[in-house]
Amino acid sequence: MSVNLLDYDADALAALMVEYGEKPFRAKQLLKWIHQRGVADFEQMTDIAKTFRGKLAAGALVKSPDLLAEHVASDGTVKWLLDVGVGNGIETVFIPEDDRGTLCISSQVGCALDCSFCSTAKQGFNRNLSVGEIIGQLWWAENRLTAEQARIGAPAQEDGRIVSNVVMMGMGEPLANFDNVVAALRLMLDDNAYGLSRRRVTLSTSGLVPAMDRLRDACPVALAVSLHAPNDALRDEIVPINKKYPLAELMAACNRYLDKAPRDFITFEYVMLEGVNDQPEHARQLVALVRDVPCKINLIPFNPFPNSGYNRSSRDAILAFRDIVAEAGYIVTVRKTRGDDIDAACGQLAGQVKDRTKRTQRAQGAQTITFRS
Repeated sequence: MSVNLLDYDADALAALMVEYGEKPFRAKQLLKWIHQRGVADFEQMTDIAKTFRGKLAAGALVKSPDLLAEHVASDGTVKWLLDVGVGNGIETVFIPEDDRGTLCISSQVGCALDCSFCSTAKQGFNRNLSVGEIIGQLWWAENRLTAEQARIGAPAQEDGRIVSNVVMMGMGEPLANFDNVVAALRLMLDDNAYGLSRRRVTLSTSGLVPAMDRLRDACPVALAVSLHAPNDALRDEIVPINKKYPLAELMAACNRYLDKAPRDFITFEYVMLEGVNDQPEHARQLVALVRDVPCKINLIPFNPFPNSGYNRSSRDAILAFRDIVAEAGYIVTVRKTRGDDIDAACGQLAGQVKDRTKRTQRAQGAQTITFRS
């Protein structure tokens, strides 16, 4: 059975080269061909000996997930549904801006954490993505966007990059798929692969405290924490992992992470839910909660999806909340909603998930009982 070279970071690829009876430097050559040039055909790798190209063709391949569907929003945001087999699909989103291009990458098929306001969570959970399926989203997007840029004759950016930033904010909890995500992060940062700055790669977590500590030591990138509530009672309801790792533990982990982080602050993400977490008292509680953590706060207007049970906070409520936090001395922004007309905005990614948790069946059963009572 052929091995997928997208599954290998630099160290793993060097070890594979030894198995092939080749020098470890071959790994750097392959990384450049695969990730920098987007080449999947070994015969095109002209500085690699023909005999070795034959070995690779016989036992290896470069395979990213295949495209199932593409949607382009009115603001230029692009959402791809990518096939990861057995009826499962993941969603990847590209957000173009004047000064950057941000790719939002998924780490799991679905999500097991069951945050109540998230469309992905409503789909249940199937499995973790492999390294190749994670980095394959970046590989696929780079190739797709480069081809489109050439087709329309668009001028290249000064640094030659189309994807300048990566955010691990797609489907799934990245730190619940720790080893595969870290291997993919290392490829993003590797100068022989994508060469992204640690400051331009952001991982978002709901707060898996032990894994945050592991990430700090293994591969510290910019960190965003999906907070969404300023006290334990409320966060227990809408972010259930809080029952295992409550806010005091999470804040302490954030401070530990900053010891090695590429940025000197944590970004706290806070989705604004009408009548749930958007009152002035919640803003004051948030100020008190993060007092000892160097941070920036990103307020996210809730992006609706069917049967969510929540509404987006009014603009007045969001601005009043923002002003309370800002007056306390914090940098606080209101995220601009991008791609919501194609369900590509924050919290809307759903993909296709063959749910192994039976969460969707239980939810449907609960709705049936409610209607009968």
